[in-house]
Amino acid sequence: MTTATLDSHFTLSNGTALPNRIAKSAMSEALGTMDNRATDELVELYRCWGQGGTGLIITGNVMIDRKALGEPGNVVIEDERDLDTLRAWAQAGQADGAQIWVQLNHPGRQCPKGLNKETVAPSAVAFNKSMQAYFETPRELTGDEIEDIIARFGRAAGICHQAGFNGVQIHGAHGYLVSQFLSPKTNQRADEWGGNAENRRRFVLRVLAAMREATGPDFSIGIKLNSADFQRGGFTEEESLDVMAALAEAGIALIEISGGTYEAPAMTGVRASTREREAYFLDFADKVRARVPDAALMVTGGFRTHAGMTAALASGSLDVCGIARLLAIEPDVSKRLLAGQDPLQAVRPIKTGIGPVDRMAIMEVTWYTRQLRRIGRGQAPKPKESGLKAFLCSLVDTASGMRQTKRLRATP
Repeated sequence: MTTATLDSHFTLSNGTALPNRIAKSAMSEALGTMDNRATDELVELYRCWGQGGTGLIITGNVMIDRKALGEPGNVVIEDERDLDTLRAWAQAGQADGAQIWVQLNHPGRQCPKGLNKETVAPSAVAFNKSMQAYFETPRELTGDEIEDIIARFGRAAGICHQAGFNGVQIHGAHGYLVSQFLSPKTNQRADEWGGNAENRRRFVLRVLAAMREATGPDFSIGIKLNSADFQRGGFTEEESLDVMAALAEAGIALIEISGGTYEAPAMTGVRASTREREAYFLDFADKVRARVPDAALMVTGGFRTHAGMTAALASGSLDVCGIARLLAIEPDVSKRLLAGQDPLQAVRPIKTGIGPVDRMAIMEVTWYTRQLRRIGRGQAPKPKESGLKAFLCSLVDTASGMRQTKRLRATP
């Protein structure tokens, strides 16, 4: 068997060939308009990445319902109103032969307090006390509302297919709605959607089926899934393995392994196994390989060097190496990695000096979002920008965005 290398092709189960083994994982972009439409800035950002050598480009999370935003500036796909801009976005990402997939998402309970008219989730479970100042306690979804959300995922996937994207990815990680259904901590229902593990994974399997019906057999559908949510009484590794096995049987094209929620953000931490093997979730990927040997696996988080990525591929633990924040400060880094070179820039912890903010790891999202905005405007990123400055600017931007969003929603 030939050992995989970063520049080798990889063919998914649906016959789609990725040009190399480097993928851009989704990041928070917030580059949509305040009424949640795609923009020229997004097109420019993805043109930059499309020309940067990355084999698979996964967009930042796109919402499926204007009534359920994760943050101001989210792009929403729920109808064909932005089809021309979506086509330009797809073409920009494919500029140099890359595949581009849209990550589709619903925030569930994980949306800032006051952003949406109401917050909904599988169950009315509040956040822990330290987070309740930022997030509402949600209302429990009705059965009809759950069916509507499933249909929205399918409709959004169909529009992405129509616009020329190569695939979509279900966001099933980091505490958003799909992962809320999977976790017994946030899904305490006693009907067909909750209770035992089989019922709790019914939602994601129905979402996959709705997407497949809307797009046909050849369109790529992947998922980003937690290895665990690292909370007492939450989603465990054993349940995650069961979900991955069920998804593989249902025909998922690619599983991206991640972990954590905003209450327990494992996706930004560094553990001993990370330092030894460079990526955050390689140990869990080994368990997935043993349980679901034919599943196509992508691991994101922690990769910093050509040697680390090459070693991970050679180990057989994964098929695709995911990077994210590095592409926000060095958009063409994949070209260097494919040439056997290390990045010029390094991902570093972003600190503000404000204890509660730094403990929440919020700047690991917000600081990088600012760099993406610069690239979308045709400017170079600022790898040395102050974390405190970025935080203060983000407070102003978020407050302004929430005011504009509310004002637009109030307009008949």
